[in-house]
Amino acid sequence: MAAADSWTWFPALALGVSLLKCLFINAYHSTDFEVHRNWLAITHSLPVSRWYHENSSVWTLDYPPLFAWFQWSLSHVAQHFDSNMLRVENLDYVSPGAVLFQRLSVVFTDGVFIYGARECCRCVQEPKEQRDVQSRPSFVLAVLLLWNFGLLVVDHLHFQYNGFLFGVLLLSLAKHLQHRHLQGALLFSILLNLKHIYLYMAPAYGVYLLRSYCFIQDHRGTPNRELCADGSVGWRSFRPLRLLALGSIVTSVCALSFGPFIAMGQLPQVLSRLFPFKRGLCHAYWAPNFWSLYNVLDKSLATLGVRLNLLEEAELPRASMTGGLVQEFHHAVLPSVTPSVTLVCSLLSILPALLSLWGGPRGPPAFLRVLLICSLGSFLFGWHVHEKAVLLAILPLSILAVQNREDAGTFLVLTTTGHYSLFPLLFTPAEFPIKVLLMLMFTIYSFTALRKLHSGQGRLLHPLESAYLLGLIAVAITCEVVFPLSPWQQRLPFLPLLVTSVYCSVGVCHSFLRLYVSLLRPQEKPKQL
Repeated sequence: MAAADSWTWFPALALGVSLLKCLFINAYHSTDFEVHRNWLAITHSLPVSRWYHENSSVWTLDYPPLFAWFQWSLSHVAQHFDSNMLRVENLDYVSPGAVLFQRLSVVFTDGVFIYGARECCRCVQEPKEQRDVQSRPSFVLAVLLLWNFGLLVVDHLHFQYNGFLFGVLLLSLAKHLQHRHLQGALLFSILLNLKHIYLYMAPAYGVYLLRSYCFIQDHRGTPNRELCADGSVGWRSFRPLRLLALGSIVTSVCALSFGPFIAMGQLPQVLSRLFPFKRGLCHAYWAPNFWSLYNVLDKSLATLGVRLNLLEEAELPRASMTGGLVQEFHHAVLPSVTPSVTLVCSLLSILPALLSLWGGPRGPPAFLRVLLICSLGSFLFGWHVHEKAVLLAILPLSILAVQNREDAGTFLVLTTTGHYSLFPLLFTPAEFPIKVLLMLMFTIYSFTALRKLHSGQGRLLHPLESAYLLGLIAVAITCEVVFPLSPWQQRLPFLPLLVTSVYCSVGVCHSFLRLYVSLLRPQEKPKQL
């Protein structure tokens, strides 16, 4: 733990990034701005019974009930800025008051993220001989979290409330790092009922809590087992009351969240909004995951088949998977993928990690690695994954990156590729220098700070990894500068999105494999958190 007198720098970091966010108030915002304005109007103007039935806008309420109540609470402040923004019929409504409120609401609710980051930084073990504040793991972690490029552009330019949600996640992780498992479970249950995408992490939480909290550990960190009467080894340290306590927490939060809708007989309607499987395998702009590689392989095979006269071009789906639309598509050559297939693939990808967590070391570092594997496994193989979901792995990985050299290398690969994959979200000319400058600053700091933190422990990246990351520069120049000036801009407008997604998916897949290697075959003893 860092000494108490060494934390005077944290408020300055938090205040600095908060002021930077305020500079983005009048910048570009995406359709998510209208999404959340509409949700403010729905929860403020309509009775609860109509929240999940209202469909006058295409941006219907599709987050869990606790987030709807969060929007309801914000709406009571919003009415003092501009009451017209709370009228359901005012679709695509924009005014200076509405923009100011929604931008400031993200900045102020980021206070939860700041608090969560502070708690996680306090869980980091500091070397006693370290005197330079800027070289301490807690300081580096604070910068990596508070000034995270992806979170800045997604929330404060593109527009969402991920900072608030990640704050709850960081608080939950901090409680588990402090071995306050019931509090951590409560916070994660609340998080699931705020945004269900965090179901990606639920398997890791479930296995970790069951084995670390419901089974008493001895001083060696392994489950106590005693010989049964027949000479076999059985679990003798299981505590059913602890399992009951965990179950009660999860059940109580879910009952509080979904209870009113169950009482009104609206649970099927709510679930249909939360899990809209008809939106298709891929989001409008491909996430850099396995399915982007699958889609490109399908397109390549279809093109090759046409040239070899094995397929008729008229029989192929036109602009399949590359039209930038949210809808269902069918592959031309490879088997089309269904939601059940993606579920099976996601489960199979994380199963070895869960088995390792159950049967191997179960301290916080192992839990965090399995949590990251679950997040990335679901990101790589999930159904209709948004590119922004890569942040679910990048932010928690920051905690391990400042403690372990191998994890630092994984972080550099994942954060660079994952953050660059977010570039297509900001496509207006005015935001181009902003996103380039912010990413360069964050990436350069990440490389220099982590190299200094782990100096003398070996290189962080393999030469091939360094070459791959340098290749992003060529991709960026081609997609952001050369392509808009080329004649292909009119014929193939979504080609830069395809190139960005495919190139970045290689780095994300590689990071996933690196995490597995560090989990199953650790090359160095991790520091204790």
